[in-house]
Amino acid sequence: MKKIVWGILSTAKIGWEKVIPALLKSNHCEVAAIASRSLDKSQAMAARFGIAKAYGSYEELLADPAIEVIYNPLPNAQHVPMTLAAARAGKHVLCEKPIAMTADQAQSLLELSGKVHIMEAFMVRFHPQWHRVKERIQAGELGELVTVQTYFSYFNRDANNIRNRAEVGGGALYDIGCYAVMSARYLFGCEPQRVIALFDRDPDFGTDRTVSALLDFGSGKRLEFTASTQSVPFQRVQICGTQKRLELQIPFNAPLGGTTQIFCDDGSQKDGSSTLAETIDACDMYTLQGDAFSRAVRGEIPLPYSVEDAIANMRVIDALFRSEHSGAWEAV
Repeated sequence: MKKIVWGILSTAKIGWEKVIPALLKSNHCEVAAIASRSLDKSQAMAARFGIAKAYGSYEELLADPAIEVIYNPLPNAQHVPMTLAAARAGKHVLCEKPIAMTADQAQSLLELSGKVHIMEAFMVRFHPQWHRVKERIQAGELGELVTVQTYFSYFNRDANNIRNRAEVGGGALYDIGCYAVMSARYLFGCEPQRVIALFDRDPDFGTDRTVSALLDFGSGKRLEFTASTQSVPFQRVQICGTQKRLELQIPFNAPLGGTTQIFCDDGSQKDGSSTLAETIDACDMYTLQGDAFSRAVRGEIPLPYSVEDAIANMRVIDALFRSEHSGAWEAV
């Protein structure tokens, strides 16, 4: 197919570190322009990656008639406003997670989702290790799926980092807790009915630095997770059924261009010696994400998941924040 022409909205780190290099490797994507509020920054980034056009404002990029898709990695508080602006300009939008600050904000994207494609950029949804885990669950290998346990953390107390600025949507739940919520919804194939959460906030930043939560999916199914921006870097997902357990070794920041492993244990040996490993071939999940979105724009495949899915994820996040204040179970 003819390559889809992409424009990058801002010089955010996730863009130049992960997404732009991935799109440049794609057979379906052409990165033609990048915009920043500083022309010097966009020109420097364009020169670095060989991007033809550099703009000194977001509005100039959105007005470029050659651009078909906008990648929006702006701070969380700007996700909905700039996604709406791009969509109104007739551009399809791949927007970084979380797609909004609230479910009501995300709901406003439905106005234009029927005219252009809008998708939340959960790159892990394109990594084959997650597809393989889902396949093994659906095949009944684990018996009945009962519990998902997720831990995801890193340490960052940089006052200038957007993850530590409450006014732009910083904090653990928005940044990494959203992965735990999304992945459990994906594995269970349904929505949680109620949630309860415990938050610890940084005394200087006011952001949630550690969040632990329990999500009730009904029929005995639950997600237990902790997400922290001030803990030793670590990530792991345990997926427990009535017969076997799967473990994702590097569930969210899988090495780009490197293999990953899924561990399966029937629990017959308490020291874990009954664990068997399955190796998943190397890939770049950001390239796979760009490929899938581009092919959906061309009409070759359906959009992998919709704005409605993003709204559903935000409803859970909203309920977790409500639980922080109520100290009780909150309906989703």
